[in-house]
This record gives sequence, structure tokens and C-alpha cells, in this order.
Amino acid sequence: MCGLINRDLKVSEQLLNWIRPEIRELSAYHVPDAAGLIKLDAMENPYRLPETLLSAWQQGLAEIALNRYPDPAASELQKRLTEAMQVPEGKSIVLGNGSDELIQMLALAVAAEGRCIMSFEPGFVMYSMIARFAGMSYVGVPLASDFTLDMAQTRAAIERHQPAVIFLAYPNNPTGNLFDAGAVEEIISLAPGLVVVDEAYHPFALSSFMSRLEAYDQLLVMRTVSKMGLAGLRLGLLCGNPALIEEINKVRLPYNINVLTQYTAGFVLENAGFLDGQAEMIRADRDHVYSQLALLEELEVFPSQANFILFRVKQGSATEVFAALRDQGVLIKNLDSPGPLQNCLRVTVGTPEENQAFMQALEQALRS
Repeated sequence: MCGLINRDLKVSEQLLNWIRPEIRELSAYHVPDAAGLIKLDAMENPYRLPETLLSAWQQGLAEIALNRYPDPAASELQKRLTEAMQVPEGKSIVLGNGSDELIQMLALAVAAEGRCIMSFEPGFVMYSMIARFAGMSYVGVPLASDFTLDMAQTRAAIERHQPAVIFLAYPNNPTGNLFDAGAVEEIISLAPGLVVVDEAYHPFALSSFMSRLEAYDQLLVMRTVSKMGLAGLRLGLLCGNPALIEEINKVRLPYNINVLTQYTAGFVLENAGFLDGQAEMIRADRDHVYSQLALLEELEVFPSQANFILFRVKQGSATEVFAALRDQGVLIKNLDSPGPLQNCLRVTVGTPEENQAFMQALEQALRS
């Protein structure tokens, strides 16, 4: 029996050697278990579909042919999203199973020996992970100490590395701030390849590069419905020059947007009046939570145009504060690591009741 176990382990290691070394060096994206906790770690909209719409949505579900493949292009949904997102006339969109799939599709479309993807640090971790998935190198340009774009370093990095794609999160995740629009336009003008402005948090920022698609052929704008209260659908869209979108669409897997997503997203967009009201509530609650956090002398709080707030614990350990919050039933995001996010935590804006529970738990954690 022992001999069998040893042989199996040896065979497993031999098989693992077929996995690319850069993949084996990565850690899988970790999602913590939030069961039984107030979940304020994932930038979700805390509000569900209004009760007044639930019955009509459920009736429509009964008509879906689950035995049939979905419309491969999701044509009707594309039309609704084009209108809802105010995509300029003459521009095209491609849909993905969340923004993550769109990032991966784009990386696969441009991947070639010696090419790299560039973004800014601290930033959205999937830009670097997916670059490595696609066999490309990744260049992370450090932000300034106030998390604004360091244009001197940015210009030098573009000149040196000639990136195939530059990703700019607008607002940035995890810092929450909007980069200067003039600086973003300069990056678009300097870029030798494509520039993606990732507007995942557009409902809370109310600032967009969508209209600038008409001015820059190399610009792509990415959006998601996740922050609109539909995170469970996993639906994102990439907008831009039709010739570029056509090429990116070639690496899209068939039927990537399932029938339930196509129906539900279309239904919600058809009855979208409540979404603006939810976003307005979240913006107001964000400002209220920010004001409460700013009163705590133990914290450094960073301005946000998203639906989350980044803050730093000035003394002591952010990891200990995170653990104390979890012990009290509140889950936020622990970003504490050496570098610009040392002693930093990020909290998603929840319902007023969830926000108050977080503040009470935080004050207790800071004073324990």
C-alpha cells in the first residue's frame, strides 16, 4: 500500500510538470466564506430586485427553453445594453461572462512573444493574473503616494515597454479615486497599443470615457452590470471600434452568455427605473460612512468615487482589526501587505443598517 501511495505521488508530480511554471507559481483567486456574516468585502450592491418586479421576472423564467442553447451573440441584450450604457453610434460591443472574461479575451487576442500588459499599482489584481494566464509579461506602474497617476513614471514605462494593452480602472480599485481625466487622455495618446478604461464603478462615479470612443480608435471602454445589483449574473461588456471588437470577438467562447443571464439582464434593463435610485442611495451612504470614518483619529481615510472606501489603520495592525470585525460578524476586505496598502482595509457600502453595524464593530475593534 505504501508503495502504491509513493508511486501515485511521483506520477502526480510528473504530471504537474506539464503545467506552465508561471501558472504553478500563482495562487488561485481566493474568495472568503461569508456565511453568517454581514458581507461588505466584494463591492456588491446590497439591494435585491424590488418586490414589485419579482413576480413578473419569475413568470418570464418559466418561458425560458433551458434545453436550447442561448442566442450566441445575445443580440437583443446587446441592443438593450447599447442603449442603457449610451454607447456612441457606430461603435460595437462584445459581451463577456463578467469583466474578467473580457480581460482574458483581450489578452488572448494580443498575446505574442515579447508583448506585455501594463496597468497601475495598487490596482485590480486580475489585470496581472490574466496577463500571466495568457503567457504575457505584466508591468505595474506605481501610483503616487496619494494614489494619483505618476505621469513621469507612466511616460517612461510606456516608452520602455511599449505595452500591447494598458488597463486603467476608472475609478480605481482598490483605492476608489478617479484619475485625472487629462492624464488619462495623455496616456491614450501616448499608447502604442490599446487602452482599456475599466468603468466597473460608473454608477457611483458618474464620470465616463464612453463619449471619447469617437475620438480615439485605440480606446476601449469596459463596463459591468455587477455593481448595478446584478453581480450574480456575471455580465460585462467591452465597447469600441467595430474592427477591434470583431477581432476580440473571435476568441470569445461560443454561448458564453447563458439564457438565464440574457433574460434577466434584459428584463432588468427594461425595468431599470429603480437602478438610478439605488445608485443614488449608495452614493449618499458612501459619503455618510466616509464622514463617520474620518472622525476616527485612529484612521487615515481615502476619498472614494466608487461604492467602497479604503482606509488605513495608523497604529496597530489592520489584520488584527480585520479579525476583530469578523469575530463581530462583519466581513470586509483585508488589503494589509507590505507596500502602499500596508495596514489598509476596504469596506463596501452596504445598507444603512449594515453600515451602522460595521461602524459599531469598527469602533469596538479599534479600542479593544
